Amino acid sequence: MAHLHFLGICGTFMGGLARIAVEMGHRVTGMDAGVYPPMSDQLEALGIELIEGYSAGSLPTDADVYVVGNAISRGNEALEHILDRGWPYTSGPDWLAREVLRDKWVLAVSGTHGKTTTTSMLAWILESAGYRPGFLVGGVPTNLGVSARWSPEPFFVIEADEYDSAFFDKRSKMIHYRPKTLIVNNLEYDHADIFPDLKAIQIQFHHLVRTVPRIGRILVPAGDEHVEAVLSMGLWSECCRLGTPHGWHLGDDEGNPRQLSIFNGNECLVSTPWKLFGEHNRRNAMMAAAAASHVGVTAEAVARALADFQGVARRMEWVDAVQGIDIYDDFAHHPTAIRTTLEGARKAFPNRRIIAAIDPRSNTMRQGIHRETLVPAAQAADQIFIHCPEQLSWKPAISGKVPVVLETSVDGLLQSLVPILRSGDLVISMSNGHFEHLPRRLAATLKERQHV
Repeated sequence: MAHLHFLGICGTFMGGLARIAVEMGHRVTGMDAGVYPPMSDQLEALGIELIEGYSAGSLPTDADVYVVGNAISRGNEALEHILDRGWPYTSGPDWLAREVLRDKWVLAVSGTHGKTTTTSMLAWILESAGYRPGFLVGGVPTNLGVSARWSPEPFFVIEADEYDSAFFDKRSKMIHYRPKTLIVNNLEYDHADIFPDLKAIQIQFHHLVRTVPRIGRILVPAGDEHVEAVLSMGLWSECCRLGTPHGWHLGDDEGNPRQLSIFNGNECLVSTPWKLFGEHNRRNAMMAAAAASHVGVTAEAVARALADFQGVARRMEWVDAVQGIDIYDDFAHHPTAIRTTLEGARKAFPNRRIIAAIDPRSNTMRQGIHRETLVPAAQAADQIFIHCPEQLSWKPAISGKVPVVLETSVDGLLQSLVPILRSGDLVISMSNGHFEHLPRRLAATLKERQHV
């Protein structure tokens, strides 16, 4: 077995990859500028030696290959040392493709929104049906308990990210994976730090479409013009458009948001109670069910798995309830994700006051791309709090009827938020970063208030 040294090991993708490498029997070491829990605890529990920082003197000299994360840029001391000495290096997606995915039936989940939840659902469906797949997810599926796993079985489920691969490979990660079953959930402009426009993203998605074999299957939502533009560039595989009356579509469960029905034509394949809410999650479930059927999972097994699906960490994850106030943590990183999450919460809790606390932290958000659309996306809430640190070069355009509070610090946001809360409220923290642990700090503050 080989010795692999990971640069940038504490990222979600690289940490999951390191876990897979250990489970395959490799010796793994790694370094990162932020070696801290919970990822550091998870990696150390696997026996992985972790190094803080990127000092050239800390690099092991006996690694068979150095796996370089896409957060590592030229000028990084450890990377420059590797390049100067001609040591072997590769990207995470390339190593995964060559050493893990080769000869596997890869089921890849791509798109701007819903990748993590849909991938988690699909992995759980296969697991529940006895397929025991390998998987790599950009989050932690509650049912599976870990974000990644190696398996000797023939199936591998992967979240297919469109972000770039490494400093020397600006292709999207997903292009390395060569799926036989491909989901494209949706497509919008995102990642403004590396893509100049939507067209650039669509080109990367078409590179992915080109890798699906003729015997493969591509699952897309019917009527998504941005996805259709990708397919119009060339299509060589079976393509199923989900959401049409004659094909796969959702049943009319609007009156019961905790019921899920999936049809193929007039045939009801799935009818089951389930724990998630929101139209976007119902669509995610339909995509996952259709992908699972491609590898032979029965409709009955799909229904059982979806009924048992518990969700994903930080995807509308319930954190605590204090004084009748429910606190949720959500990863929402884009106005569309914010809108669908809040609209889903509004349908599930029509009589409760919903307060959204938003941290515009993603690279695209920080550049002000969504300045005009951020507040309109949150109109399903009853009140909006937005973290606008001083280093943010823009302020959201305020529109709509919902009151908006802008705060330059998380401490200030908490001070403004806590006094207005009352029993029955639902607070949703929305950020793709740690948000300075706002949900748990809010819960602790409310508990302190309770005892005053």
